[in-house]
Amino acid sequence: MNPSILQFSPGALLAPAVDWLNTNLHPLFSAISYVVEAVLSAIEAALLSVPPYALIAIVVLAAFFAVNLRAAILAGLCLGFCLIVGLWTASMQTIALVTVGVLISVLIAFPIGVLCSRHKTLEAVVRPVLDVMQTVPPWVYLIPAVMIFSLGRVPAIIATIVYGIPPMLRLTTLAFNQVPREFIELGNAIGAHPRSVLWKIEIPLAKQTLMVGLNQCILLSLAMVVLAGLVGAGGLGAEVTRGLTRMEMGLGLRAGLAIVAVALLLDRLSRGLLNRDGALRTA
Repeated sequence: MNPSILQFSPGALLAPAVDWLNTNLHPLFSAISYVVEAVLSAIEAALLSVPPYALIAIVVLAAFFAVNLRAAILAGLCLGFCLIVGLWTASMQTIALVTVGVLISVLIAFPIGVLCSRHKTLEAVVRPVLDVMQTVPPWVYLIPAVMIFSLGRVPAIIATIVYGIPPMLRLTTLAFNQVPREFIELGNAIGAHPRSVLWKIEIPLAKQTLMVGLNQCILLSLAMVVLAGLVGAGGLGAEVTRGLTRMEMGLGLRAGLAIVAVALLLDRLSRGLLNRDGALRTA
C-alpha cells in the first residue's frame, strides 16, 4: 500500500471550513471587527490625548492612593522609561490591546468558571479543552484568526482572548471550589439570594485565587499581543518585529525593555488593586 494514501492533511478540511465561514458569516465577522476597532480606537485616543508627562503623573498619583508608594514609584519609572526610549505611542497601543483582550477574556472566562464550579460534569468536559488550549503554542492561535479576520489588530485581539481565557477560567473554577461550604450554607440558611451569596460571600473568599488568575491572564495576554506584531497588530510587538527584520538591534532592545516595563507596570498595579487592603497596610 502506498503510504501517501494514509496521509492526512488537516488543511484540506480547514480551508473549506474557513471559506464557508467567510462566505456565510461575513456580516458577523465585520460587526465584530467594527466593534473591536471602535473600542481599541477609543482607548488609544484616550491614552494618547493626554500629554505623556500628565498621564505619568496621573498614573503615579492613582497608584499611590490606590496601592502604595512603592507601586507609584515603579509606575513612574516604567512609564518614564517608555517615554525616554521614544516608544510612548507604541506602549500606549500595547496597553490598549492588552486592556481590551483581558476585559473580554475575563467577561467570558469568569461566568464559565463559576458554572464549572457549580456543575462538575461541565468542569469535566471543559478541563481537557483547557489542557489542549494551554498546550498549543501561542502563535498557532494567530493562524485561524488571520484567516478569518485578515491582518491587523482584530485577529490579534481574537487570538489574545482565546489565549487569555484558559488561565482565568481554570483559576476561577479553582477559586470557587476552594470556598468553604459552610459559608455558602450559612448564606443559604439566612435566606440570602444566590446572587448575594455569590457577590458577598463567595467572591470575597475567592479573591486571592481570582487575583492570581487575572494576573496570569494579563501577562499571557501581553505575551500574545507582542507576538501579534507579526500580523500587523502594532504596538511594541511591531517594533520588536521591525528591529528583527531590519537587524536594528538597538530598536529591538529598546522595544524589548519597554515590553518588560509594561509587564511590570500591569503586573504590580493589578496585584495592588486587587489586594488593596493588604497593600495599604504594608505601605
